Amino acid sequence: MCFGRCTRCIGCKLLILALLKTRFASEHHLSKYVECLHGILGGGLLVLIPAAVFIGLHNDDCCGCFGHENCGKSCAMISSVLAAFVGILGSGYCIIISALGLSHGPYCYTHVERNWIYPFTESSGGYLFEYNKWSKCQEPQNIVQWNVTLFSILLVLGGIEFILCFIQIINGILGGVCRLCCSHEEVSHLFS
Repeated sequence: MCFGRCTRCIGCKLLILALLKTRFASEHHLSKYVECLHGILGGGLLVLIPAAVFIGLHNDDCCGCFGHENCGKSCAMISSVLAAFVGILGSGYCIIISALGLSHGPYCYTHVERNWIYPFTESSGGYLFEYNKWSKCQEPQNIVQWNVTLFSILLVLGGIEFILCFIQIINGILGGVCRLCCSHEEVSHLFS
């Protein structure tokens, strides 16, 4: 079956996404949501773990189990499912913080308040479609566009990572169940 090949393919995609996200999340002008490092920690490092595990599962054998072929394959599937759960946690964290960052808006200096505040917190994300209100933020320049771009990219990439890890959980479970069924059929054919 192609469960192992699917796992390595998902691992490569997660590696690329994790590296992309660390690039976008390492900018300055930090709001409290950027300081959560959800792009670097959640969607980056915590997704690198399953990516490394998925790519590293050569020949569906993670531990060998002292020469017992089916045990090694089962170990590979179990480890891929556990690693995918870590990826789900990381990408889920990234999705939640990105949604909050988009909803509350950027941290910026406003001339009206003459202070650094979150001027769009009460709008519950409504500011995203009211471009005329974006001028409330005077400093840093173009902070609203930066905030919307950053959190939108991280939200989309986190969603893709979440979906890929979820697919791997299903792939790992189905691969484990199918291997169990196949190994039981092989044993029953030996005794028939």
